[in-house]
Amino acid sequence: MPTFAEELEKLREEGLYRSMRVISGAQGSHVELEGRRVLMLCSNNYLGLADHPALRRAAVMGVAFGVGSGASRLVSGTMELHARLEERIARFKGTERALVFNSGYAANTGIISALVGRGDAIFSDKLNHASIVDGALLSRANFHRFGHRDVAALERLLKEKGGSGRRLIVTDGVFSMDGDIAPLREMARLAKRYDALLMVDDAHGTGVLGATGRGTAELLGVMDDVDIHMGTLGKGLGSFGAYAAASGTICDYLVNKARSFIFSTSMPPAVLAPSIAALDLVDSAEGKRLRDRLAANVALFKERLTGAGFDTMGSETQIVPIFVGPAETTMRFSQELLEEGIFLQGIRPPTVPAGSCRLRCTIMATHEAADLEAAADTIARVGKKLSVI
Repeated sequence: MPTFAEELEKLREEGLYRSMRVISGAQGSHVELEGRRVLMLCSNNYLGLADHPALRRAAVMGVAFGVGSGASRLVSGTMELHARLEERIARFKGTERALVFNSGYAANTGIISALVGRGDAIFSDKLNHASIVDGALLSRANFHRFGHRDVAALERLLKEKGGSGRRLIVTDGVFSMDGDIAPLREMARLAKRYDALLMVDDAHGTGVLGATGRGTAELLGVMDDVDIHMGTLGKGLGSFGAYAAASGTICDYLVNKARSFIFSTSMPPAVLAPSIAALDLVDSAEGKRLRDRLAANVALFKERLTGAGFDTMGSETQIVPIFVGPAETTMRFSQELLEEGIFLQGIRPPTVPAGSCRLRCTIMATHEAADLEAAADTIARVGKKLSVI
């Protein structure tokens, strides 16, 4: 049996070893990384709210309610800010109720394993986030995966594997490593036809997509057809945590059945208050301005990359992958870009399948057009050097 050290060395040899880098200061369009100022092209802080003055002020206000929350909400009680945030999320998503979780991972594992179990069936896109996969495995329901965005394959599975128990269709709204969007209109029709619940993980669409930032379901006109809107507060909204927005019955059921909610100390006030401020900001004229600026930045950057000959893998959003292929080339690409002042992470197995490694660019509303143009030129120069294009 190999030792832990031997396994780590094998990861290094295969180009799969991971390590953490320390940045100084807040998440922004530029950060100080190990003493150097670099362009940040790998943060999910899409609207730039993680350092927004309104969220900073709200965090300070939140401390007036205390620093910690004491215990889980079923033990030491729901604090006023928990209730205010959930009311704000429900209003934002147009649902009866909402329930806050400590993270996207906790939300997906808790929601899925609560709603379905033995004898039930889950139908999941093959490129769904790992937290959805883990929630499905924890549920012990029959787990069926269909080809990426393949609605015909989903319908075949619903016909053949639907069973007599509960049926749950679950998908990312925006796929986090590819930047493309789920076919929610077609999935909603199938959910109705086959008496299934539809759950959408809109972690990367919340605050960003749709006319008012309500996310992928708003963009595609199916807000009322989604049974469980799951999303996160730490990406486009710049704060931390996650939520389920659904009917009152489903939210009550999750309070009683979702283990990641029941058995976790709840989020503290200084985290809850900025999330409320972020939702208010998304609903404001400034929120629209930021979404428009983000869309313009995405269009500019994507045009420069595709014009240089890169494969951006069908991205439709602010997540813009650059296909590379081998893990070693991907990590060399990332390192050379860092030496050029661009912080851009390489994505390797197990996050993506072997042979499909990529650089995952994420664009922010606070990026300057000139910086994005210069970055695209640098990426093209290094890509040619490494024979990626």
